[in-house]
Amino acid sequence: MDPTYPPETEQYRTKISAFLDEHLPAGWQGIGALPPGERTAFHDAWRETLRDNKLLAPNWPAEYGGGGLTHLEHVVLNEEFAKRGVPTSGPNDGFSIGMVGNTILHWGTDEQKAEYIPRILAGTDVWCQGYSEPNAGSDLANLGCRAELDGDEWRVNGQKIWTSQGQTANMIFVLARTDPDVPKHKGISFLLMSMDQPGVELRPITNIARHDHFNEVFFTDAVCPKGNVLGGLNNGWAVGNTLLGFERGVGATTTSLNYRAELDSYIDLARRLGRLDDPMVRQDIARFHTKVEIMRYRGMQALTRYLAGQAPGPESSVGKLFWSHYHQEITEASMNLLGAEAMVGFGHETRAGLAAPPIGTANTAANWMTGFLVARPGTIYAGTSEVQRNIVGERVLGLPKEPRADSGTWRESQAAYS
Repeated sequence: MDPTYPPETEQYRTKISAFLDEHLPAGWQGIGALPPGERTAFHDAWRETLRDNKLLAPNWPAEYGGGGLTHLEHVVLNEEFAKRGVPTSGPNDGFSIGMVGNTILHWGTDEQKAEYIPRILAGTDVWCQGYSEPNAGSDLANLGCRAELDGDEWRVNGQKIWTSQGQTANMIFVLARTDPDVPKHKGISFLLMSMDQPGVELRPITNIARHDHFNEVFFTDAVCPKGNVLGGLNNGWAVGNTLLGFERGVGATTTSLNYRAELDSYIDLARRLGRLDDPMVRQDIARFHTKVEIMRYRGMQALTRYLAGQAPGPESSVGKLFWSHYHQEITEASMNLLGAEAMVGFGHETRAGLAAPPIGTANTAANWMTGFLVARPGTIYAGTSEVQRNIVGERVLGLPKEPRADSGTWRESQAAYS
């Protein structure tokens, strides 16, 4: 691990800081400080600013409308934006640019790149992810959503679930089973589909915090052009894993920045409540500080690997385990601090999103309560803790693998389950 940045990095950091000084509103305190009703308008305008300055897809080649940044410059940009509480893109761009856009650039034909990349940057195509299913969550390869070729179109039938931001998307990338008579990992294709068509039904799911940013999606003879298979027929498992890899890397060092800001809010809350001298509270603060520092150094370790051209390894599962359990711990501690106050005002929170709250989020009981609630599924989404522990045990520690009972073709495995 190398915890230092090369000298030229600071020049680019200064450039990004100057860009933010020039383009952010006067008195900017972070997007969390904006009233909920103003965030959408800010996001839309900020996305245009980033696009006009070639910073919306900063790591994409310039020929595709990107900024052509090096890996390290992209990391620095993310860090400076995180410090100011500034979004690096629009609300759906984590899917549109960070996931499917990068994957199209990696796997797509020239025709697919020419069709979709400009539309992604323009915001014409807004994407969401069609991966998980009721019977294929942690075991994604067990998915049963079927796509059958009918002339020049695929006919898609099945269900997807936990589709984040599906309510604001008009496109969806779908892992669908195109061959049921081969082992389950081998009969999956990656489809690029429109959601604005008959046969696609979206149903919102309201979570425990009364938010409905994720959904169920049902396909009933929905159609997808034959040429909209990305990466080749029945190669969807490889394409889908490539996409997941794009979630990592450039954000390695920003996780600790966001959790550090949340810890500072926790300390301020303890001070406001007159609990800062409580030895139990001080012990919690010391424990949380230590864990945030561990995240910081783990981020540096991941960044060192990333800049050396090494793909994220199975040890990334340690990071997922670490931050998801940490976030449950600090939000539970906030409930202990607040006591009965945590029950007052819930339903009027301004906090939004998962994991650490956006910088600028008001340090209120309502927002801590929302944080406590949204931290609950953190050990489930993006890979359950049980699965992450299996990965660490088998692929990091070299422990024996668990026995499998689903060998053979996908069709045979479904018959065995039934």
